[in-house]
Amino acid sequence: MEKEQELLNRLKQLPDGEQKAKETKEKINLIRNFIGYREYPKYGMINRYFVYKQALLKEAAQLVKAGVISETEDIYYLTFEELQEVVRTHKMNDQIIIKRKEEYKLYEKLTPPRVITSHGEIVTGVYKRENLPSQAIVGLPVSSGVIEGRARVILNMENANLSDGDILVTSFTDPSWTPLFVGIKGLVTEVGGLMTHGAVIAREYGLPAVVGVENATRLIKDGQRIRVHGTEGYIEIL
Repeated sequence: MEKEQELLNRLKQLPDGEQKAKETKEKINLIRNFIGYREYPKYGMINRYFVYKQALLKEAAQLVKAGVISETEDIYYLTFEELQEVVRTHKMNDQIIIKRKEEYKLYEKLTPPRVITSHGEIVTGVYKRENLPSQAIVGLPVSSGVIEGRARVILNMENANLSDGDILVTSFTDPSWTPLFVGIKGLVTEVGGLMTHGAVIAREYGLPAVVGVENATRLIKDGQRIRVHGTEGYIEIL
């Protein structure tokens, strides 16, 4: 409310300031009243997807019972059209699922390029930062503050075992990771920018954060004590 009043007062000092302040106040009120509605489409989608998944797994259970597939999760390796055909015919080429499981394991080991142009060119570079400690691990500063704590290197949220005050170190975050932010006191990610999920949530929670830290999950070991410089954009291993 104070920031709003400060902004309106500054606008009033401009030419035609009263009108500008009035229009700005209207926009502020609109945002305050309706910003929450931006979450509704996603909320509806997630609810429906859960129902869809239950229905699909029910079909998968029938396929397992009939001996068509080995386990319900096998349907994750089929397109919707392929699954539809398997349900219709009760015939399945096991080699398709085996091949895709192998490919999935391979893809998990790959490291995607940080930047790739629309022409397929991979662009690389280094951070040019002065006056940093010699052993500093450099990234992008996205949420200010300095914090020390135990690093928890987590690649899959289902394996998360965090204690209050830990610093989360991971490849990236998305909205499903948000509950973890309640207990941590800092964030380090390998990819991301000023407006990606982890950076935005870190600022909302007041957590120092550095993103775009290449190989962070390899350079920082699980359990190490680290210091995150969210203002300057680097990490120190203590």
